[in-house]
Amino acid sequence: MDAMSQGQHDLLNHYARKILTSRVYDVAIETPLHGARQLSERLGNQVLLKREDLQPVFSFKIRGAYNKLAQLTAEEAARGVVTASAGNHAQGLALAARELGILATIVMPRTTPEIKVEGVRSRGATVVLHGDSFPEALAYSLKLVDEQGFVYIHPYDDP
Repeated sequence: MDAMSQGQHDLLNHYARKILTSRVYDVAIETPLHGARQLSERLGNQVLLKREDLQPVFSFKIRGAYNKLAQLTAEEAARGVVTASAGNHAQGLALAARELGILATIVMPRTTPEIKVEGVRSRGATVVLHGDSFPEALAYSLKLVDEQGFVYIHPYDDP
């Protein structure tokens, strides 16, 4: 007898179809799975690693950013977006916004490494360096939402 019920199987197929037909593949690539031999042996099970480091921004963050922007209404997209990030979300959002024709402002702490700042600028976003920490950059990005009407795109906590 199969350990998975028909309902679970149907649900799994539903989610697999949603993933494979998602608009995220307009910008992300379908990354390979690589076997992790030593980890598999240690755990007594096959372990596969998803190579999201092969994405255009070297991270899975492009998936969430693009998916969120693709779901904005025309009115929201016209307002532009803002986020606070010093890392992969910043670059993912910048690329997603460029591909969808949405203006993006990324607030980054002044302590952000220049390579990250340039990675965001090279993908078409406006960079605002503010504060010495993420909480300060976050507070300023939320201020921009109030002052300029941007749509805030959270780097990791979007329902």
